[in-house]
Amino acid sequence: MVINVKKIAAEQVGKTKSLTLIQAINDGLKTALADDENTLLLGEDIGVNGGVFRATDGLQAQFGEKRVVDTPLSEAGFVGAAVGMALNGLRPVVEIQFLGFIYPAYEQIATHVTRTRSRTMGHYHLPMVIRAPYGAGVRSPEIHSDSVEALFTHLPGIKVVCPSNAYDAKGLLLAAIEDPDPVLFLEPMRLYRGERMDVPLEKYTVEIGKGEQIGTGEDVTVLAWGAMMPIVQTAVEEMKEQSITCDVIDLRTLYPLDKEIIARSVQKTGRVVIVHEAHATGGVGSEITSIINDTSFLYLKAPIERVTGFDVPVPLFSLENEYLPTPKRVKDAIQKVIDF
Repeated sequence: MVINVKKIAAEQVGKTKSLTLIQAINDGLKTALADDENTLLLGEDIGVNGGVFRATDGLQAQFGEKRVVDTPLSEAGFVGAAVGMALNGLRPVVEIQFLGFIYPAYEQIATHVTRTRSRTMGHYHLPMVIRAPYGAGVRSPEIHSDSVEALFTHLPGIKVVCPSNAYDAKGLLLAAIEDPDPVLFLEPMRLYRGERMDVPLEKYTVEIGKGEQIGTGEDVTVLAWGAMMPIVQTAVEEMKEQSITCDVIDLRTLYPLDKEIIARSVQKTGRVVIVHEAHATGGVGSEITSIINDTSFLYLKAPIERVTGFDVPVPLFSLENEYLPTPKRVKDAIQKVIDF
């Protein structure tokens, strides 16, 4: 199939469409494939089936089997293959069906993906993206609901991003694909088919490494990302009934963290609540706490509170909601830093 890229781009300028997060990812992938013939997709069942969540629905039919490649069930194999592709001028975008399935590929990521630029003293870079749905709340079986972003934020050489809405999903994905270095692109699957948002049909990017303040207040800074953003927004709205207002910051990028937006808000409010669904011990929230201690400790009016998952494997079905942070837990934490 011959695609007139210039014609498509011209027709889409200034136009938007109401999309869910998963639709925005599909549109972002389609945009990238049309924009650069060196971009290709790899993953299990992403071709004919369009992926387990249909993120790649219709893309193989449009761009062909050489651009949208169904792979064997071997995460280590196709992540390793993507390394070779990226070293030779291609821009592979790898799909891991669930973040919990990434463990077989961790060796490739830790020893090759993240080290190529350093190993070659900057002579080679590795422009590849690893997409992975993550998180609990959709009643998935064991190993399907893990939130282990902290494993990757400890690996210098790979950026880690996590959008919470459709606009950011497309913009961050396109920025990740254009980035000369590898990016882990985390997708909160419980938000896949949630709130719709007007998304530009044309190509655009959202800068990696920059958080966004989506709510303004005077009393507490609440920091979160991904699937926790709706939870936080619900809690913050309910706290307004008690005349407690919050700065709400969607970090969007987990490595490198936006230290400036964190410090600026904390130095204004003096109180902090960090929310993430990953396990408490060793979570990204601990690193955020360290950043606050380094930049804003003397501004604090209360100890920092974290609302997180628990230090247990994500439980199955009937107990899943007991594991996840809730608006009530976030409200209790906000009240605790106010009352200190």
